[in-house]
Amino acid sequence: MPDETKPILRILGTRGVPAAHGGFETFAEQLSLFLVAKGWRVVVYCQHDVAEVTRPLGFSTWRGVELVHIQIASSGPKSTLEFDWKSVQHAGAEPGLCLVLGYNSGLFLPWLRLKGKTVLTNMDGMEWRRAKWGPAIKAWFWVNEWIAAWSSHRLIADHPAIADHLATRRPRRHIATIAYGANEVPPQPEGPVRDLGLEPGHYLVSIARIEPDNNIHTIVEAFSRQPRGATLVVLGTLQRGQPYHDRLLDAAGPEVVFPGAIYDGAAVAALRYHARAYVHGHTVGGTNPSLVESLAAGNACLCHDNAFNRWTAGAAGTYFTDLDSCEAAIERVLSDDALVERAQAAARARAAAAFRLDDILSAYEQEFIAYTGHPAGPQTVGAMT
Repeated sequence: MPDETKPILRILGTRGVPAAHGGFETFAEQLSLFLVAKGWRVVVYCQHDVAEVTRPLGFSTWRGVELVHIQIASSGPKSTLEFDWKSVQHAGAEPGLCLVLGYNSGLFLPWLRLKGKTVLTNMDGMEWRRAKWGPAIKAWFWVNEWIAAWSSHRLIADHPAIADHLATRRPRRHIATIAYGANEVPPQPEGPVRDLGLEPGHYLVSIARIEPDNNIHTIVEAFSRQPRGATLVVLGTLQRGQPYHDRLLDAAGPEVVFPGAIYDGAAVAALRYHARAYVHGHTVGGTNPSLVESLAAGNACLCHDNAFNRWTAGAAGTYFTDLDSCEAAIERVLSDDALVERAQAAARARAAAAFRLDDILSAYEQEFIAYTGHPAGPQTVGAMT
């Protein structure tokens, strides 16, 4: 039986743990395990896509984390909405503080408030600004952002620029700024790299959803303009028949490889560690977890030039704004050993100063303690307010 004396946190808004999908899932896994070790009961809602719903709700435990399994037979955006609504219904009837990751289904958060729940929401990035969405979907996200901003007791921004944006929706006293974190990546075996036909130190790596606002096409086209004597590795799911993916594949030269999406943590860590540089074209969002993980791996970073990436990578980055400047940045990173060495040192320093995982997770715990009264553990140093 669950220990009713422990404070309870319920995590909603992800596909669940163990992580196998993306940044929010990885964060939910990290936070869950951290809090369980600190004496919390943590409940995570997990989506299971099925052809036919045979068991609407299921329950299990993974490494001390309580999982609520919800079967969903629909697909596409409808499946996410259905899963989020069923998660909210269950959480509203059970004890515990609610942490919602993302506002894409903010429409449902007033239900939690009506049920007397305390709601903290990580507001993620400005989803309604993404180029891939049409006007109707952008409007949906914009409205949900407003609803989540006013239905949550506390808003968590992962970047100072996101906090500034949220302050146009809600007074700053309701906003905390806490970035993402990562553990320092120690030396990694070369096997996973060589298994992909790569030479350690002679490739650039991109790890991202392959979408227009992540500038993957710009990076691939710039790299492919001439022979480089190196490889560009683009991790992510690609499907022929999708116009953007077709353009990307058609633009790729012979030195660009597409291994697909790789979720094996050890393989990804090795790919980061042995890369000459990490390439990051994101334009929308705040502190990107993949960029933080690359800093922790000591990567020189080649980044799109915007406020989000500048603040996160700092001196570890070489920056670009368009196709020509991207090619120039690639040439610098591939040819200038001193630049790369300085950037690698700056990356580890930045990760240690701002993105230590335990500091970030402790900062979240302090937010939860403020609402539950659960005694604090070690003093937090990673929160930014």
